[in-house]
Amino acid sequence: GDPGLRTGPRAAAAGAMHDHLATVLMRGTVVVGEGEKDDTPILFRGEAAGAGDGPECDVALSVGDGTLSPVKDVSRSLSAIAVAERGALYEPPPDAVVEKLAVGADCAAVVDITRPVAENVRAVAEVKDVRVSDVVVAVLNRSRHRQLAQEIHDAGARVHLLEGGEIAGAVAAARPESAIDLLLGTGGAAEGVIAAAALSCLGGAMQVRLEPGGGKVFHVGDLVRGERVLFCATGVTTSELLRGVQYHPGRGTTQSMVLCSRPDTVRMVKSEHRFA
Repeated sequence: GDPGLRTGPRAAAAGAMHDHLATVLMRGTVVVGEGEKDDTPILFRGEAAGAGDGPECDVALSVGDGTLSPVKDVSRSLSAIAVAERGALYEPPPDAVVEKLAVGADCAAVVDITRPVAENVRAVAEVKDVRVSDVVVAVLNRSRHRQLAQEIHDAGARVHLLEGGEIAGAVAAARPESAIDLLLGTGGAAEGVIAAAALSCLGGAMQVRLEPGGGKVFHVGDLVRGERVLFCATGVTTSELLRGVQYHPGRGTTQSMVLCSRPDTVRMVKSEHRFA
């Protein structure tokens, strides 16, 4: 397992999330967590979550999307959790890597992960009534994406490199005020499910292929099947989506996003935490 899950900042973040979940009135089961039972002592797949009373729920979570380092803050990191009715969230194979595409509601009907990059970029530009050169495509800044970044450049669009994780980039693509128009690339299937939960609340689209370059295409409705979905993310370090933790004398501030499918609401929450 990842040693960061047992000691250091990620362990502290996981412990805090675990303790808070224990106070929630639900009978939850972690379907997307920080690994398998042998990998991590808490928040593993299959672990019970919640106070043990209330509705049965699926829980998907990410403690620091973008690995937290014990010696250096990783830019654009966030922690996120999605909750839905029992059986609603897709349970991906452990450590599965998938190909992803994410856009907002306005472009949901015109993109297709099986098409060439240039076609999707042109389709987004046409819907948004902008030049192709104004389309911004978010891609994880990883060596495996060099060819993809080149294809985006060749198509005439702009590349926005995601330094942290992809949840922020996928959700930002569905926010009208964001500079990101489209997310492309490969990444963790677990993060894809969490992002799909957010997009299901925003009306955005996510397409996922379990076998990059081929295989069945999953859409938001395949990854999140329930009608009642709740998504919450809090910035750890400032990302495309949220402001990170800010420290002040005797207090700290955080920014969170809370999305709900029923009622259909988007809340941005700034919290102040006073230190004893």
